[in-house]
Amino acid sequence: MPKTTQLRTYTVRDGLLDEWVQRWREEIVPLRLELGFAIGGAWSDPEHNQFIWLISYDGPETFVERNALYWSSPERKAMGLNPDDYLVRTEERTVETVY
Repeated sequence: MPKTTQLRTYTVRDGLLDEWVQRWREEIVPLRLELGFAIGGAWSDPEHNQFIWLISYDGPETFVERNALYWSSPERKAMGLNPDDYLVRTEERTVETVY
């Protein structure tokens, strides 16, 4: 399968951006990396209450298949982290490297 990269932009509920970033770093990132994803960077935009990050997968399965594995994993379920508690809006764009 070819490498797939997504640019994800999340609008976070007022007052929860720092907590979201902490939980993302401590809980989501380690599991994503364990499952073969790569994180190309992450940024917070406090002025707009947004969190932006790049996630890629370059493995034997499609990004969609691997992402489904992430969401169905016991480790993900054990987090007790419901994105709806933090995120007002999510936008995912599949992007291609040109430089």
